[in-house]
Amino acid sequence: MFLHSVNLWNLAFYVFMVFMATVGLWDVFFGFEENKCSMSYMFEYPEYQKIELPKKLAKRYPAYELYLYGEGSYAEEHKILPLTGIPVLFLPGNAGSYKQVRSIGSIALRKAEDIDFKYHFDFFSVNFNEELVALYGGSLQKQTKFVHECIKTILKLYKGQEFAPKSVAIIGHSMGGLVARALLTLKNFKQDLINLLITQATPHVAPVMPLDRFITDFYMTVNNYWILNARHINLTTLSVAGGFRDYQVRSGLTFLPKLSHHTSALSVVSSAVPKTWVSTDHLSIVWCKQLQLTTIRAFFDLIDADTKQITQNPKKKLSVLNHHFIRHPAKHFEENPSIISDLTGTSMWVPVKVSRWTYVAYNESDKIYFTFPLANHRKIYTHVYCQSTMLDTNSWIFGCINSTSMCRQGVDLSWKAELLPTIKFLTLRLQDYPSLSHLVVYVPSIHGSKFVVDCEFFKKETRSIQLPVTHLFSFGLSSRKVVLNTSGLYYNIELLNFGQIYQAFKINVVSKCSGVREEITSIYKLHIPWSYEDSLTIAQVPSSTEISLKLHIAQPENDSHVALLKMYTSSDCQYEVTVKTSFSQILGQVVRFHGGALPAYVISSILLAYGGQLYSLFSTGSCLEYAVMLDKEAKPYKVDPFVIMVKFLLGYKWFKELWDALMLPELDAIVLTSQSMCFPLVSLILFLFGTCTAYWSGLVSSTSVRLLSSLWLAMKRPSELPKDIKMLSPDLPFLTIVLIIVSWTTCGALAILLSYFYYVFKIVHLQACLTTFKNNQPVNPKHSRRSEKKSNHHKDSAVHHLRLSANDAEDSLRMHSTVINLLTWIVLLSMPSLIYWLKNLKYYFKLNPDPCKPLAFILIPTMAILGNTYTVSVKSRKQDTL
Repeated sequence: MFLHSVNLWNLAFYVFMVFMATVGLWDVFFGFEENKCSMSYMFEYPEYQKIELPKKLAKRYPAYELYLYGEGSYAEEHKILPLTGIPVLFLPGNAGSYKQVRSIGSIALRKAEDIDFKYHFDFFSVNFNEELVALYGGSLQKQTKFVHECIKTILKLYKGQEFAPKSVAIIGHSMGGLVARALLTLKNFKQDLINLLITQATPHVAPVMPLDRFITDFYMTVNNYWILNARHINLTTLSVAGGFRDYQVRSGLTFLPKLSHHTSALSVVSSAVPKTWVSTDHLSIVWCKQLQLTTIRAFFDLIDADTKQITQNPKKKLSVLNHHFIRHPAKHFEENPSIISDLTGTSMWVPVKVSRWTYVAYNESDKIYFTFPLANHRKIYTHVYCQSTMLDTNSWIFGCINSTSMCRQGVDLSWKAELLPTIKFLTLRLQDYPSLSHLVVYVPSIHGSKFVVDCEFFKKETRSIQLPVTHLFSFGLSSRKVVLNTSGLYYNIELLNFGQIYQAFKINVVSKCSGVREEITSIYKLHIPWSYEDSLTIAQVPSSTEISLKLHIAQPENDSHVALLKMYTSSDCQYEVTVKTSFSQILGQVVRFHGGALPAYVISSILLAYGGQLYSLFSTGSCLEYAVMLDKEAKPYKVDPFVIMVKFLLGYKWFKELWDALMLPELDAIVLTSQSMCFPLVSLILFLFGTCTAYWSGLVSSTSVRLLSSLWLAMKRPSELPKDIKMLSPDLPFLTIVLIIVSWTTCGALAILLSYFYYVFKIVHLQACLTTFKNNQPVNPKHSRRSEKKSNHHKDSAVHHLRLSANDAEDSLRMHSTVINLLTWIVLLSMPSLIYWLKNLKYYFKLNPDPCKPLAFILIPTMAILGNTYTVSVKSRKQDTL
């Protein structure tokens, strides 16, 4: 019956929108690389030693606990306190477990064993009872205060030690990272208690789903504090995002606001982290071996040899983090590296005068220095590029000053090199080094291993190629192509007109090779200069490689940089690069960046349909089907102009003050504009998705009512249709008061759910009564006599009167079906606080704070009245007023 009320064109539109939404959802949940993270394993059985907290603290926070992680002999030795290591505190996130510390804790323990426990870290973890803090913000402040107490408790465990720490390092996963940042907002918190903060997949900018005001207020408090006190915050902070595999927290939310940091913070995507180079999902970021190894290497490089604790020098902290997470020169970290190196010993010096040179090293018995005189090359070329497949950490490339054939000392240029998965390379602009007379490439004596060194001089314009991306609305039907005919080792493809998050493309790189080299590998690096979100693709050539091109962060307005596809290629191959728009990935970007706003569009469509039903009831005396009214009333022009007008008025101080006084939330359109997330036609697309979702959810709710009524009829045959229509039944005030008391004393979401069940029960009962009435209607024969019609005239009149009641009942069901559809969404959005309350019922009988309590006080009486309202009563009141 629901489907019959929709014409075929509208049904086809709803099916098409489902298809579009499915394509976008598929791109978000499945349109990314496979999980390339290696699993981290424990070599010994993990143990979690519970740290005894002060009685007052344990009583104040009965659901929270503090643990010390250990394995094997380390765990046995540290059961007897005090401790002697460097404290690190792990904070789990939304529904996270304190046991997630085991991956990084175990790797740190193995690293400490390798250096005979010269230094070691003690990893602590907080048990937050796996609370849903990303969906219910009422406990965020409580978690923050508990972490403060934990830090003070941890530091007391080191009392009396020679190198007792005065601060802790914090690793926060997901919302745990936000809780760590919130520590600075506490009145009695001393900033010196934290020496380093690393967050993993933490949504710093805004909540993923702002389901209650406590979450939004918490975010506003934290971010405003960090912005206003930026000059006084000396905490070194690193935020690591998971990339496109993390569909729970998109990476754009993890980038720390630039206004709040000058030199003390870094934000990076895991795909751009050296020696990691993989995208991680929201959970694997805590156990991804590549990323955890990088983190532990950084931790050990941060140790001050004098204090045997993490250094207090902010410059060294940033230098270490840059070395391991931003740009790795394929050398071990040194705080003050020696720039001048001695080039001595019994070594061969071989001059190289050609502009392109390749050397294959295998079982070399002597050290060899290859020298490249720069004087002649400066006249012809602008840059020099060298790469080596030998990935050791020794210095390998130098610059000589005023030398002829050999030099005793050289400038170590290896620190300016960069590490990639299969090569380390260096690119120098010759005019930046006018004092260098020679470039020296060092090949050590090796046995049993083989590597290749390549160098070439080139002009920048021959290796920088511009490739404008295709138009957004080309839908992948057109493409643009460049062919790299020259046989170079390095190219920069400038992707023009690409800088918005709603743009998405597919790049196809086809390589054709001719040569005798056994294995040829090319690396394609997508470089985004305005944020550290680079990604790498490794291809065995010849091949055809497809690369996804989309952004986590839009290009700032005052930024003139161009996104680059850096290609580290083979001189034996030719490459063809093609770019075309990917419509499926554009839909994925819409869902990724704006999917959280969809419930608002769904509810607005339902309200528009409900308003249309009320108008139809008052104007014609009958209530049309929900689907018909949705087609007729759910129009974007009924919503967007209002949003635009409010957005304009919020620019005036008096209107903003009035808006805030009414405790209204911040307008989504303003937030999206501030984050450069306003897609063209995004409001229209979301409205269409919302209308489609409202339609199918209406179909589900209507079908559910019919199925429940059939189940009701199978168990108990109901009475006839109600005749005594009263908006306020005798038991209604009592039931309303009971539910309000439930809301006040326990949980508002629980009272809303009970009211919803009461409402559904009333409608299912009405549906069952109407079904029984229709099944019991008498059927008159086609060929009846006139005498029978006259004798049964009185009965026919009675039946006609019942049919009118049945029509009123059908109208009422249509109205109530719309309300149930609306209430279902409200109940679903309030469920996180109910789940939190149920999970903590053994600790707290009353949810405090309760985001749903004000809503419950309004919604419970409203649902009680609506559940006892029939269209005939509405029409009769209208007639009375007339």
